[in-house]
Amino acid sequence: MSDILCVTNRKLCREGFLSRIEKIAAAHPAAIILREKDLTPDQYGELAGRALALCEKYQTPCILHSFVNISIQLKCKSIHLPLPALRALSKEDKVLFRCIGASCHSVDEAMEAQRLGCSYILAGHIFDTDCKRGLPGRGLDFLETVCDSVSIPVYAIGGIQADNVAEVRERKAAGVCVMSGIMGCENVREFLLELEGA
Repeated sequence: MSDILCVTNRKLCREGFLSRIEKIAAAHPAAIILREKDLTPDQYGELAGRALALCEKYQTPCILHSFVNISIQLKCKSIHLPLPALRALSKEDKVLFRCIGASCHSVDEAMEAQRLGCSYILAGHIFDTDCKRGLPGRGLDFLETVCDSVSIPVYAIGGIQADNVAEVRERKAAGVCVMSGIMGCENVREFLLELEGA
């Protein structure tokens, strides 16, 4: 069972975006988070419908991101939210999801996300990454402190590579989350196998 979550960013993709999603789904990570939050609701809804179908084809979980109403319309039971959106999620909408994730950048945020009913959190960014250029990573001690502060799974995000993933797992993380690596690599399956075997 993979412990790797793959977050999409079509702007980093080196081929057709849906082709890349299919390759990721076929490689069976723990899940794909469809993060294209700069799209309009209509654009996201169209893309999400196609991505969900591809993920279903390979029995790979797909987690939609930010667009709660689109997720409900598509009957997707998994959503990932920035913390402000999680705070605003109504009780009526919350019960429609089996899996809710949130991105957290402090221990207090992690504890709040757990109180608000999250199934898992992403904690980061752990290492320096081009996605957060100029902002130093929060480090492994931060990750371990977050993991100790909550009882739900914590996935490390930010600068995750084969040469540091073992350190991340040693700090009690449930797994890792990758974006630029999975979007830009030449061979998706080899990239994931390298992370899993590291």
